[in-house]
Amino acid sequence: MAEIRPFRALRYDLEKAGELSGEISKEISLLTCPPYDIISAEERKSYLAQNPRNIIRLELPEAASPKENPYEQAGETLREWLAQGVMKADMDEGIYIYEEEFFDQVTHGETKKLRGMICRVRLEEFSAGVVLPHEETLSKAKEDRFRLMRATGCNFSQVYSLYRDERHVTRQRLRNLANSCAPRYDFSDGLVTHRLWVVNDPVAIEALREDFTDRKLYIADGHHRYETALRYRNTLREENTYCPGADYVMMMLVDMEDDGLVVFPTHRLIGGLKNFDGSALLNGCKEWFTAEQKENRAETEQALKDSYDKGLHAFGFFDGNGWHTLVLRDISVMDDMLPELSAASRQLDVTILHTLILEKLLGIDKENMAAQKNLSYTRSSEEAEQSVSAGESQCCFLLNPTRVKEIGDVAAAGEKMPQKSTYFYPKLITGLVVNPLFDPERILTLGEEQKL
Repeated sequence: MAEIRPFRALRYDLEKAGELSGEISKEISLLTCPPYDIISAEERKSYLAQNPRNIIRLELPEAASPKENPYEQAGETLREWLAQGVMKADMDEGIYIYEEEFFDQVTHGETKKLRGMICRVRLEEFSAGVVLPHEETLSKAKEDRFRLMRATGCNFSQVYSLYRDERHVTRQRLRNLANSCAPRYDFSDGLVTHRLWVVNDPVAIEALREDFTDRKLYIADGHHRYETALRYRNTLREENTYCPGADYVMMMLVDMEDDGLVVFPTHRLIGGLKNFDGSALLNGCKEWFTAEQKENRAETEQALKDSYDKGLHAFGFFDGNGWHTLVLRDISVMDDMLPELSAASRQLDVTILHTLILEKLLGIDKENMAAQKNLSYTRSSEEAEQSVSAGESQCCFLLNPTRVKEIGDVAAAGEKMPQKSTYFYPKLITGLVVNPLFDPERILTLGEEQKL
C-alpha cells in the first residue's frame, strides 16, 4: 500500500537568511507563509517586507516585468540561495513531526492541536487505489504548479493527506517522539502556533514506515499538487531524465480521527442568471425541503448548526429579501436522482444542493459550475450576505461543513466531490521544510537543463 520515505529536507539557515540587514530578525516565522492559493497580492508584499527571503518568493513567484518569466525567476532565486547557503539540505534523512495549535472558530472557545508527520510518499496513479482523491481539480492551477516544478525541481508545500488507524498506533509513536525532545521550531503567526520536530532515528523511521504498509491515503488538501507531481514524474520519464526523487511527493500525514481536524464550509454565491426570481425558487424548493423564515443571518447559522448536530441536511438561503432555512425532508430522493453514485456521495450536503437546487431548479449545469459562470464561492457567511445585498450576487446558500468521515467514505468509493466541497483549517504553513526532488548540487544546474 502506501510507501513513505524519509528525506533530506532543504531548510533555512536562519543566520544567512536574516543577514541582509541588522534590522531583519533572524526568525523562521518571518520566512514562512500560508499556501500560495490563499495569499493576496497585498499579503505577498507584506511577507516580503518582513524578510525579502521569505519562501513566498519561491512558492508564489512574481515577474518584475512582463518580459520576465516568474517561474524562471523562482528557479534562479532558489539556486542563488543554495549557492549562498541561505538554504541547506539536512545532513541526515528524516521525517518531520509537525503540529499546529489553534483556536477553533467552529466551537468558539476550544483550543485544539493537530499533529502529523511530513515525509515523502511514493506517487501512485489514483486507479491503483492507494492514494485517493475526494475533490475535482482545475487545470489552470495544475499548469501553474507544473511550471514551478520544472523550474525549481522542488516541492515547497505539502500535500495534506489523511489515513485510517483505528488503534492510533502512529499517533502514539509521534506523541512519544515529540515528548522526547524540544521542537526545532516553535512560533506563532498570530493565529496558529507551529511546531516542528526532526526525527533522524532509523529505528523510529522504520517503525513509522511499517505502519503504512497496509494503509491507503486520502487527500484532504493539495489535489492540484498531487496531480502535478504525477505529471512531472511522467514527463521526466518521457525525457529519460534520471530523478528517483520525482517518484515521490512531500506529504503531511494525519490520523483521520485526530481531534484537531477541523473542516470549514464553503458557501455558494449565485449570479448572472436570466429572470432570476427568489420567491419562485423558494417555492420550488418546497417540493423537497421544509422552508422556514429566519430573522437574520445569525439565526440562520444557529439553525444550520442545530440541524448539523441532528444529522439533518440543511442550507441557509438569502436572496436580499429575507433569510430562510431549507431542511431536506427525505434523503431517499437522492437515490432516485443519482442511482449511479454511492450512498456516501448521494448524501453529501453539497451534492444535495448542487443536484436538487442548482441543477434542477436553477438550471446551472456541471459545466457552468466548473467554469464558475453562475457559481462562485466564499468561506465567509458575512461576505455572502454582503454580496447579495450589494447586488453582486442574486442569492447565496450557506452550508454546514463536510464531515471528515464523509470525505473518507467518498474517496474510498472511488468518487470525487464537487470543487470547493471542503476547507481544512488551519492551512499547513509553507517554508519549514522543502523537498528537493534532485540532489541540491543538481538543482544548481537546472537553469540550463529544465528549459520551460
